[in-house]
Amino acid sequence: MMPLSRLLPLSVLLLAGSLAACAPAAQNSTVSAYAVGAQGYVTYGTIVGMRPVQVTGTRSGLGVGAGAIAGGLVGSTVGRGWRANTVGGVAGALIGGLAGAAIEEGVTSGQAVEFTIQEDGGQPIAVVQTNELAFQVGERVAISRTDRVRLSRAAVPPPGSGGYPPGPGAYPSGK
Repeated sequence: MMPLSRLLPLSVLLLAGSLAACAPAAQNSTVSAYAVGAQGYVTYGTIVGMRPVQVTGTRSGLGVGAGAIAGGLVGSTVGRGWRANTVGGVAGALIGGLAGAAIEEGVTSGQAVEFTIQEDGGQPIAVVQTNELAFQVGERVAISRTDRVRLSRAAVPPPGSGGYPPGPGAYPSGK
């Protein structure tokens, strides 16, 4: 059996690596592998409202599984004899599973913004995403629809404005 001093770092790395995969992307510019080369379409609109929203964390079971494995491995090294190791492993798996679930939910939760957009010639829509581009009410956006809906700064003016496209610096760059 592996000594606790070697097993503990391995268990911690396993749990941390598994939960890191659950973390939300830092920016809204991340796309899935299935979206590469996939056709989508773009419409345009104006932001007419925004409100902050809380994004709940996921409960995929990955945190529970990783935590239970790590906790069971560490717990099975506690005590002497097979009975103590078995009891320690079971208790460690239960505690690790609960901790892993809580960590997964905490790591994958966060803040976002619900944008209400009046599409050009259409109905208003709502899109929830992060606001790393610092969008403001009244700003023109391009609404990209591929594997999910994303907002970006519009490169075309509103209909009937006469200009196409506006010169450099016409729209604020955000960051």
